[in-house]
Amino acid sequence: MKILLVEDNPQVMETILDYLELAGHTVDCAYQGQAALQRLAEQRFDAIIMDVMMPRLDGLSAVSRLREEGIATPVIFLTARDSLEDKLAGFRAGGDDYLVKPFAMEELEVRLQALALRGPRGDVGQISVGDLILDPACGRAERAGIELRLGKIPFRILTLLARRAPAVVSRQEVLDTIWGDEEPDSDALRSHIYALRSALDKPFDTPMLETVHGQGYRLVAP
Repeated sequence: MKILLVEDNPQVMETILDYLELAGHTVDCAYQGQAALQRLAEQRFDAIIMDVMMPRLDGLSAVSRLREEGIATPVIFLTARDSLEDKLAGFRAGGDDYLVKPFAMEELEVRLQALALRGPRGDVGQISVGDLILDPACGRAERAGIELRLGKIPFRILTLLARRAPAVVSRQEVLDTIWGDEEPDSDALRSHIYALRSALDKPFDTPMLETVHGQGYRLVAP
């Protein structure tokens, strides 16, 4: 099995890495969520082990991001947090399993084997809102059969809004989801929203992208 291990504690990472490699698995490592997203953009894995508490981009945000990008690889979260709400947050973010620290290595491997047998998630794929269809895995979007030409960031914003439609997504949530801890200057989001609106709405009679004053943005089906 090819596994991506995302863990910011070097000792914990080394312990898990040694055990899984001795068990015959191929393991690649990342120390935080942003690095994990880069690895996932470059290669495929059978399963992901994701620590929750990490600097720069935490595990929950990283998994939310990879699901928004159409990556369906099964994920098991590792964390010391064991409350029901913590576990529910992990599943809501797109996780498939949840293992509380400390844990037995044998249990981790058995859970990984179960995830690999289950395979990629079937609910990560095309998204439809009215006459808009997005395919996050391919980075394509079309409206009324016409392909939309979008840059990477406007496409990610559109994917976030489409997944939440017709709910309002706050400006801060857009910033946190798209840029994480590296928040851009105040004009960047405005520019990307303008680019998104130009591609999504201007060629059509009925607009879909709404700015809700003082709250954020949302997509509405025409």
